[in-house]
Amino acid sequence: MSGKEVFSLIVKALPLLGLALLVLSVSIPSAERTEKPVLHGKHWIAITGKPLGATAGAMTFLKGGNAVDAACAMLGAVCTMYDVLSWGGETQALIYNPITRKVVGVNALGVAPTGATADFFKRKGLRYPPEHGPLAAVTPGTPGGLMVMLAEFGTMSLKDVLEPSIQMAEEGYPIEKQLAESIEKEKERIKQWPYSRKVLLPHQGESWEAPEPGEIFRQPELASTLKKLIETEARALAAEKSRKEAIYAAYDRFYKGDIAEEFVRGSKEQGGLITREDLANWKVYLEEPVMTSYKGIDVYKLTCWVQGPVMLQALNMLENFDLKKMGYNSAEYIHALYQVMNLAFADRDFYYGDPYFPPEEPIKGLLAKDYARERLKLIDWMANNPEVKPGDPYPFEGKKNPYLHYLEKWLDTGVKEEGDSSSFFAGTTSIQAADKQGWVVSVTPSGGWIPACLAGNTGIGMSQRLQSFVLDEAENPFNVIAPGKRPRATLTPGLALKDGRPFLSFAVQGGDSQDQNLLQFFLNIVEFGMNVQQACEAPNITSYQMRSSFGRHEFSPGKLDLNEKVSQEIRDKLAKMGYRLSIKKYTSGPINAIFFDWKHGTFWGGSSDYGEDYGISW
Repeated sequence: MSGKEVFSLIVKALPLLGLALLVLSVSIPSAERTEKPVLHGKHWIAITGKPLGATAGAMTFLKGGNAVDAACAMLGAVCTMYDVLSWGGETQALIYNPITRKVVGVNALGVAPTGATADFFKRKGLRYPPEHGPLAAVTPGTPGGLMVMLAEFGTMSLKDVLEPSIQMAEEGYPIEKQLAESIEKEKERIKQWPYSRKVLLPHQGESWEAPEPGEIFRQPELASTLKKLIETEARALAAEKSRKEAIYAAYDRFYKGDIAEEFVRGSKEQGGLITREDLANWKVYLEEPVMTSYKGIDVYKLTCWVQGPVMLQALNMLENFDLKKMGYNSAEYIHALYQVMNLAFADRDFYYGDPYFPPEEPIKGLLAKDYARERLKLIDWMANNPEVKPGDPYPFEGKKNPYLHYLEKWLDTGVKEEGDSSSFFAGTTSIQAADKQGWVVSVTPSGGWIPACLAGNTGIGMSQRLQSFVLDEAENPFNVIAPGKRPRATLTPGLALKDGRPFLSFAVQGGDSQDQNLLQFFLNIVEFGMNVQQACEAPNITSYQMRSSFGRHEFSPGKLDLNEKVSQEIRDKLAKMGYRLSIKKYTSGPINAIFFDWKHGTFWGGSSDYGEDYGISW
């Protein structure tokens, strides 16, 4: 009898085993009290990575804005606060439009600049593009993403939406302890860049050179840049342009006018590659997201320019099991999650890339239900498989795979990390907004985090996303760096519909762990009956067997983070299955989410019980 057949018999026997000694799980938190309360709202709800950011969303709602307006205001605010991103980073969103009843994807990820080729970085002796500095930058996407979302789906002016951001930049705001400590920790790197040093280190020469926690942190250069956008909008409106046309006039000034000129000058002065043409030619894409159905729930993610489809691939595999019978966070459930994620992320690491740049990704095959069932045949149900490789989705869309020769030696590419030093919990924030008109917005912006290299006198920190490219086609033929191309990023908002109406809006920070966290969050609600706050706080697992999208792109087969609430019995069982365990208090990036209660016509908001994520509702 095969291992899979044995496992199947165990699962089928569970109802007859009473206490089920073979399945040792932590208690399901669906009956437990949460550390933070559920946010209940009737009219609107706004959640993001900082309390002041959520306040900016609430202010916008109170001025009569819709959820898109509020999301844009929160985006501007958290960028101004360097909530692990700056205005020079990237923005990606899913928007539910209640008028069309469709989900729209927003692709505002920057591209590699002129001269950013694989040969350029190889000549510098690099295996991957650098993690920090001007040579790590793609073109800024967040300003364009914000303005396109606002112009196409919002109701307010850019002036109204950016009012909190400009006030925070010009008059300053009391800087939070987390950011102040981050700046101080990275101050030696920040000192390399003159414009960053001037803004981020106001106490140069003292023992503590960063802003002190609670100190009023001012960014006059950034305020000037944002005011230029508002001035351009005002002139367009005075010339009797429409609201949308006026916002796009501001967009053009950023990417084609004097702001672009100073951004490029400041980047080049410090060794960057971005040109005026790179900024002028870049654009935001409004696109159709990808979707799969899980037990009657339609789950939407952005397509393969980010990692979002891995969650859909994992759901396609997991729907073949009775997860409830396995038991919440039992050894069998954790093993199933880990193995399924291994398979989905191996495909991500080889097949995902910029769909607007050749070659064409086999996304249809990757998301085929039959492909998911084929992949499941590879699982060893008794032990972890440290040598999982990408599959072959091409036959499931009627094509022949042109890259099979790379798969034979694929495990020899990348950097294998045998220790426990790697970590995926880095970068990003998340934004969730919904209103009684039916608009829903889920955003995961990122980039330009500390230590950020500021581009001249714009006050804008440049992105560090170039590091997510590879230089060797054998590692991923779809994600090799090239000028004008988007790196395959980790950023992955989620949105789910049930019976054609919004069911969940959810996102998380945490690099490569994002779709791991969101997969478990979703299952916590759908399979284990948790409410949205319980699901945000519930213990997660984290796998490191996939390849990091940052730094040295290392991977660590069998490494598994377990929450400290998981029992010793389960730990022992997993160790015998070949896992290298690390026990931690927190095993997820902070999750922010909204559940839509159609029975009562209300919103339920959730936000993780650590970090600085915060929500306000009415």
